[in-house]
Amino acid sequence: MRFRQISLTLAGLAALAVSPFMIEPTAARPTGTTAMVAPELVPSPRPDRPDRLTGIAHVVDGDTIDVAGRRIRLEGIDAPETGQTCERRNREPWACGTDATGLLLQLVGRAEIACVVRGSDVYGRALATCYNNGRDINAEMVRQGLAWAFVKYSSTYVAEEAAARRSGLGIWQGTAQEAWAYRASRWTQASETAPAGCAIKGNVSHSGRIYHMPWSPWYGKVVMRSDKGTRWFCSETEAQAAGWRPVQGY
Repeated sequence: MRFRQISLTLAGLAALAVSPFMIEPTAARPTGTTAMVAPELVPSPRPDRPDRLTGIAHVVDGDTIDVAGRRIRLEGIDAPETGQTCERRNREPWACGTDATGLLLQLVGRAEIACVVRGSDVYGRALATCYNNGRDINAEMVRQGLAWAFVKYSSTYVAEEAAARRSGLGIWQGTAQEAWAYRASRWTQASETAPAGCAIKGNVSHSGRIYHMPWSPWYGKVVMRSDKGTRWFCSETEAQAAGWRPVQGY
């Protein structure tokens, strides 16, 4: 019996080592000329029994909401960032990030929604599928062309994305850079001039200590002055541990 227990334990550890849902470390402070990589969503292992959260949703951006005091990242989708622009068929620019947030506001409405939480990302945000009166909100964002299926981590909404693409809806009507590529590009640009490549700006204002990611629409407006208490951070984990909170709509 003792040998069997040890064998099972070793097998469990081996399985965990190759799990695609392991939490990866956040970006570390670089040494020498090592470039930092843009922080990204990294799922943790799914629990056997998913949590369920219900309540009125507060929309943060096109794929993030707050419910019952907990921040939720809509699982399986990636919406344009708040400050991101796309192109229509006639190459006219349009604020796809703003429209994505607006659609999510419509979908959650003012009713109580239900979210099934199946894990969390490296920043502690719950990864969940949310429903309004039985309607899958995540799926609807993709179906209406205002979010991509986040195939790097989930294939749940691939069919909805294909249908939106065929119909030329939202981001599929013209040219649109995928949200994850947009974030990586903005991070690379910002880290080239940020101290030690740590591109997150920690600001102090009348709203408190707030940090801005490079893709935040307010990032360029934050003037870094140490005498005013501003700070640079290498990761969101570091910023939150120091007492800063994310800006709404980041």
